[in-house]
Amino acid sequence: MTIDFKGSHYPRSVILYAVFFYVRYAVSYRDLEEIMAERGVEFDHATLNRWVIRFSPLIAMEAHKRKRKTAVSWRMDETYIKVKGKWTYYYRAIDKFGKTLDFMLSEHRDEAAATAFFARTIGKNGFPDRVVIDKSGANLAGLQNMNCLLILNEWFWLIEILQVKNLNNIIEQDHRFIKKLTRQMKGFKSFRSATATLEGIEVAHMIHKRQFDSSGQSAFQQFTALAG
Repeated sequence: MTIDFKGSHYPRSVILYAVFFYVRYAVSYRDLEEIMAERGVEFDHATLNRWVIRFSPLIAMEAHKRKRKTAVSWRMDETYIKVKGKWTYYYRAIDKFGKTLDFMLSEHRDEAAATAFFARTIGKNGFPDRVVIDKSGANLAGLQNMNCLLILNEWFWLIEILQVKNLNNIIEQDHRFIKKLTRQMKGFKSFRSATATLEGIEVAHMIHKRQFDSSGQSAFQQFTALAG
């Protein structure tokens, strides 16, 4: 897929550089506005916000299609992201080697949200053999719902569910990259903006974890390649 940049008043390369710089490094919109102005490119921070909201989800969609195959042993956990001054729940899953599987921002932390997250993650990565989660009853119920689907479809195996805290340390550590960047952003003003920005941050993190065939490309070149 090639992302359409028609209607933009700036070159594709400028837009992608600005979006990548924002989602990869802990920098505010206003700081990035100043950085770009020093390089001879002038736009206001509201324009950059529109670029992030418009293009990050499209690049993330392509990233899921192109990422290398992941393992069938998963680690799942949720962390907290502040949106409009309130804490929301950010579901994330990685494989046993730390490779990103999927992520989803939710206003709720319950069985319905967990079920939606697992259905979405399985849709993008296939069924796992096992999933390690914390002691959350909602996450357990979400996985059990996935097993019910397997039974209804007459599968002969089910997802093994492990609730072992120390096995989930790897994803708790993986949260740190995301939290470091969002902490500097000091919260989000809208759920849509938060979701789009997090998608961009996750793509940058996936590049950092070498989840794509890079062929010697830099991180920015890989990000650009995902735009088609």
